[in-house]
Amino acid sequence: MQILTLSLPLPAIRRLAALFVLCAPLVAQTMPPLKRQPSPTKVVAEHMAAFSGCDWPRLMAQFPDDVEFFGPNGQVVRGRAALGQMFAQVVKPPSQGGTCGLKVVAEHTFVVGETINVQWRADSPLLKETYRGADAYETHDGLMAAQVTTWNPAELKWKVPPTAAHK
Repeated sequence: MQILTLSLPLPAIRRLAALFVLCAPLVAQTMPPLKRQPSPTKVVAEHMAAFSGCDWPRLMAQFPDDVEFFGPNGQVVRGRAALGQMFAQVVKPPSQGGTCGLKVVAEHTFVVGETINVQWRADSPLLKETYRGADAYETHDGLMAAQVTTWNPAELKWKVPPTAAHK
C-alpha cells in the first residue's frame, strides 16, 4: 500500500486553512432540494417538527424561492436565501443566539383552504415558562408559500440568561 503525502509551505497551508474557514458558512448554507408534502396539514407538521428538531436543511426543504415571512413589528423576510440566513441563526444553541432545545406543539388549529392557522406553545427545560404564539401558514403545492408569525425570540424567558450574542 502506498501513501501519498503532500508537502506544502506553511504560508500555503495558512491560505488553504483560511479558505476553508471562509467557505464553511457558504457550504452550510447550501439549500437542500425542495420536499413537497401531500397536504397543507403535513406541510405545517413538517415545519413544526423541523423547527423543534433544530434541523435547518429540513426547514429549508419546504420553502420555495419566492417565499415571504412576516414577523412581529413589521419584520419581513423575502426569498428562500434570505429566509435561510434567518433560520441559520435560529437553529443554534441559545448560547450562540439561537433557540435550539425548544419543542413547539400545536394547541389549536383552524384550517381555511390551504392556510393552516395554529395557536402553539414552545416548551423547554431551558425556559422559566412556556412561550405561546400563533402562526398562519399559507401552503401551496405541498410547500410553505408564506408564513405570518407572532414569534419573537426576544420575549423568551430563559432560566440561564443567554450570552450577549443572543441579544
